[in-house]
Amino acid sequence: MFEGKIRVARLSDTEAVAAIYAPIVRDTTISFEVEPPAPQEMARRIAKTLETYPWLVAEREGQVIGYAYASQHRERAAYRWSVDISAYVDERARRQGVGRALYERLIVILKRQGFHSAYAGIALPNNASVGLHEAAGFKPLGIYKEVGFKHGQWRDVGWWRLELSDPAGTPSEPILFPDLPN
Repeated sequence: MFEGKIRVARLSDTEAVAAIYAPIVRDTTISFEVEPPAPQEMARRIAKTLETYPWLVAEREGQVIGYAYASQHRERAAYRWSVDISAYVDERARRQGVGRALYERLIVILKRQGFHSAYAGIALPNNASVGLHEAAGFKPLGIYKEVGFKHGQWRDVGWWRLELSDPAGTPSEPILFPDLPN
């Protein structure tokens, strides 16, 4: 069980966020980026995301130890009720409920915003991420075979979906994250 604080990311978190993400990019196939983004790029990403979607950080004893965010699923207008979500946890804080706590809070916010579906693309194999997503209620959809090439091999990506709202009726427009009532 995670003991700490979940809060909205601030631009002052970018060094910590970049430090968590860098070894994932550099040393694993979990991310399909090949060069770790600099803190300035992470600041840009956080600011851009927060215009529409939540970006949360997990903090313990004043240190950022993980983060999760939502992003646009696809560009076309009919996709606007769907989001992609991701979470990354510092390697020293894994298997301590940080990812689950981040997703629990993120999913509540996305439901309040009026989104219908959350999707997660997971580079395979990745049992920890599959376990996190399925524990959060995501259901597997299928696999994009050999969709990315990293570390000298073709990589598959599995896709999972979480229903956030009842599909009946016409949905209201999603609420931008900054406009969401407290």
